[in-house]
Amino acid sequence: MTASPDRVLIFDTTLRDGEQSPGCSMTRPEKLRVARALAELGVDVIEAGFPAASRGDFESVQAVAREVQGPVVCALARCNAEDIELAARALAPAAQARLHVFLATSAIHRQYKLNMAQEEILRLAAEGVARARELSADVEFSPEDASRTELEFLAQVVETAIAAGASTINIPDTVGYTVPDEFAELFRYLRKNVRGIENVRLSVHCHDDLGMAVANSLTAVVAGARQIECTINGIGERAGNCSLEEVVMALRTRAAFFNVSTGINTHRLYPTSRLVSSITGQPIPRNKAVVGENAFAHESGIHQHGMLKHHSTYEILRPEDVGLSRSHLVLGKHSGRHAFRERVSTLGFELDEAEFNRVFEEFKALADKKKELFDGDIEALVLRAEGGAGGPWQLEELCTEARNAGARATVRLRHADGRAVESAAAGDGPVDAAFKAIESATGVAVVLRKFEVQAVSEGEDAQGEARVYVEYNRRTYRGASVSTNIVESATRAFLEVINRIELAAAGARSREERLSAAPA
Repeated sequence: MTASPDRVLIFDTTLRDGEQSPGCSMTRPEKLRVARALAELGVDVIEAGFPAASRGDFESVQAVAREVQGPVVCALARCNAEDIELAARALAPAAQARLHVFLATSAIHRQYKLNMAQEEILRLAAEGVARARELSADVEFSPEDASRTELEFLAQVVETAIAAGASTINIPDTVGYTVPDEFAELFRYLRKNVRGIENVRLSVHCHDDLGMAVANSLTAVVAGARQIECTINGIGERAGNCSLEEVVMALRTRAAFFNVSTGINTHRLYPTSRLVSSITGQPIPRNKAVVGENAFAHESGIHQHGMLKHHSTYEILRPEDVGLSRSHLVLGKHSGRHAFRERVSTLGFELDEAEFNRVFEEFKALADKKKELFDGDIEALVLRAEGGAGGPWQLEELCTEARNAGARATVRLRHADGRAVESAAAGDGPVDAAFKAIESATGVAVVLRKFEVQAVSEGEDAQGEARVYVEYNRRTYRGASVSTNIVESATRAFLEVINRIELAAAGARSREERLSAAPA
């Protein structure tokens, strides 16, 4: 892939680094949905995963490589032949593939993680990049913890990787330690002291531990980087990564200063952000830049007065530029299919005919319950139709009764094998009772770690989105559901968790059966 000097490539690592954020793991179908959304967004590179991490990660990378068209599909590998060859096999179906190899270089990592001398690091970097280059024409090398690596040694490592065949050199601020002026000096040092650096693309990968991932990434662009590694909503390990939507809109809004461009379709930022939030179960903070609920809200009287005169008084971004509609009241129960389809399209969603028909029926049912329907209601319906873990259990009936002394719930579930199971339980409240009834009916007992509810639209009859996080066999599972009835929403979210557990167990059994059936 080539890029003009004024073009900055957007390398999205939501499916790899972003998924490593606690509680953000995704199933293969969910990864494919996100990957397709990223392709529509116009990212240049999708880092689909780390194939050596697990069989599931290998299969997910392979699925993205096979089914997603447009962006380069990338896979991460350590600097060893086994990792690199596994990543290459996973990427085999991709029309455009990149191998991304990494090796820690800082003194603290050399001493405490790798127990290696500088000479061994240089040798492994050369061998790893050379092996990757034999398998792919597009090779990226990352000296992990580069921002805490001695400048002279970092220059040696980068020069070695370039000589071995790397076409992209990524400089990671792995623990979010650096600050803008210092980071700019690092890039200037490398450009001055590394032979051959003018022949490769410089990239940047920043973490947000001190809240400077976006600022450091933008500084790197000023200092010569022409690829930014980032994630949707800034998700990632610890405090997260550079936020894609923030860095892209900074480059666009301050184009006269940065004098670079990206290939991102910014109108897809908001819907992609909501999709990732829905799949990962990570709410978008209200005050999140660019895509947060308050990003275009104005409560101060002085601000409102200015906005009425001209939007630019207090808005440097237009909500329409990121795919956020200004529309308040959208549709009602008398709205037809054409109007509904138009609204869904305006909000940035694309549904096939079967999905559209299902969502439209749910919309009509919701319109009978609510006086007013807002964009948030429509988004919730679409995301619910697209999402969910699926699974063997379906909720057929829920009945709850609450009194001062406690509550009781009865659930009727239908299993995919055709049997119906009914169970009742008592609890401190109707939600607690419903959860216990589902555990009794399914025979799956979990530890509830977190339960939260938030409104997805406005008004007294707003839909509530329930999110449930549980622990089962030392793994964390999450579920989410939306309804105007909070108890129903919570119950369906909890049942989604049970279905995720059942699906994970079924997948494990299937892998064991394949292994036992394989020839020795």
